[in-house]
Amino acid sequence: MIEWEPDVARWKQVADIIRARIADGTYPPRSRIPSVVEMLEEFGISTSTGQKVHRALRAEGLTHTEPGIGTFVARPSDPPAS
Repeated sequence: MIEWEPDVARWKQVADIIRARIADGTYPPRSRIPSVVEMLEEFGISTSTGQKVHRALRAEGLTHTEPGIGTFVARPSDPPAS
């Protein structure tokens, strides 16, 4: 179970975990990252928190979302989504 930092928003902590997994190759380029529902199950967070994680990673250019399919790790050459 995760020990949450009390002074840091949970979405930021989960985003840090996903970022670390992308950096260490757990989620390589073009692979799917956990859906909001999967994050709810793994981290015990709310739907809105999971959505914030996806939005933040997309805004950073680390992921892109294919509607109806999932959210995937961007390739290093993929341009950031606008």
